[in-house]
Amino acid sequence: MKRIITCVAVILAIFAVNSVSAQPPGQMDPAARKAAMKQKLMDDLKFTDVQADSVANISQEYGPKMREIYMDQSLSQDDKKTKLAPINEERNKRLQAVLGDDNYKKYKDWEDKMRQQRMGGGRPNQ
Repeated sequence: MKRIITCVAVILAIFAVNSVSAQPPGQMDPAARKAAMKQKLMDDLKFTDVQADSVANISQEYGPKMREIYMDQSLSQDDKKTKLAPINEERNKRLQAVLGDDNYKKYKDWEDKMRQQRMGGGRPNQ
């Protein structure tokens, strides 16, 4: 009996440690997500540290609002698009102001490419 209780306690302790330390699959904490995005912008688009930091900050600001709408199961796809439109417009205006026309276009092309890859619509160029 003592052995069974010890075994159960060890298993529960392992599960407790795993549940506290593990992130859900595909998710990182916001600071890590921001740092990864910033680095990707500097690597892929050759943005300066300031440009990449600005884009990451803006994305981090609007991301939760957009995610909340996207995850709302009570909304139809059309309703989601309608609610997302003004948020996207505001975000894009801020991005364009920070990046300028040329870098903004480069960023939007890159963003579209990344979106297609996430949705399985393409593979990265090698």
